[in-house]
Amino acid sequence: MTIPAVSHIEHEPRQSRFIARVEGEQAVLEYGKQAGRLTITHTRVPAAIEGRGVAGALTRAALEYARAQHLKVVPECAYAAAFVQRHGEYADLVER
Repeated sequence: MTIPAVSHIEHEPRQSRFIARVEGEQAVLEYGKQAGRLTITHTRVPAAIEGRGVAGALTRAALEYARAQHLKVVPECAYAAAFVQRHGEYADLVER
């Protein structure tokens, strides 16, 4: 696996998303925020940069944001749900 050049992930709270730009492509994680919860609804990574850890970097950024804001996480997105299962350090954030 090639490690992506994700040097910066931007949080755009007004658009309820995190974005990463890699090699001229833009990847996005979208979420909803309400009542003490951050619901991860979708991750989208262009085919040109798939399989390089970009979705993981976005998901990690969203989870760290949730932790800092004392929010529970609802991973509706299949990728985010699988990520949380693989990374037990975020299990305490998942709303059960």
